[in-house]
Amino acid sequence: MLEPGNTMAEAKPMRATEDLKQEHRVIELVLTALEGMAQQLERGNLLRREPAERALEVVRNFADKCHHGKEERYLFKRLEVRGMSRQTGIISELLHEHGEGRAHVRAFARALVGACENNPQDGRAFAEHAQGYVTLLRKHIQKEDDVFFPMADQKLTPEDDAELMEGFEKIEREEIGEGAHEKYHRWAVELAHQKE
Repeated sequence: MLEPGNTMAEAKPMRATEDLKQEHRVIELVLTALEGMAQQLERGNLLRREPAERALEVVRNFADKCHHGKEERYLFKRLEVRGMSRQTGIISELLHEHGEGRAHVRAFARALVGACENNPQDGRAFAEHAQGYVTLLRKHIQKEDDVFFPMADQKLTPEDDAELMEGFEKIEREEIGEGAHEKYHRWAVELAHQKE
């Protein structure tokens, strides 16, 4: 937006929380896909291996390693410096939910191959833990978007945001690799719109 007297608008730097919100939209696409897979299994259909493996990879590398990594290694630590406790309150809740999510992912990952090979026990386990993960993450995302990120924005300075964005880029570049962020976004869109 141009201010009176200015001929060019300067690009406003992205807030760290805005970057994380954009990633939430990608994660929600994968949650939609996982929910569909769980419903297929509950109807007695086979789990298709390639989409299930792709969803698992996106969850592990994009949602957890990249997105939760940004929160745990950078955002939560910076907010501690700004006076928020990691041991109690909302950061503690969010960390607990990250752990719960990882437990669901480990469980449905263990059941994936059997669910694709019509093993009823693995099919039930995959469906149960995929749906558990979906339910947990949807509530978690809503809590972050509606409660936690507005709190964070009030505490973070523009300098904090700039440093956080540098850290976020480092995770994308060094932890998940060049181009992987875009690949996982593309996969998430494809998975969410996949037909039976």
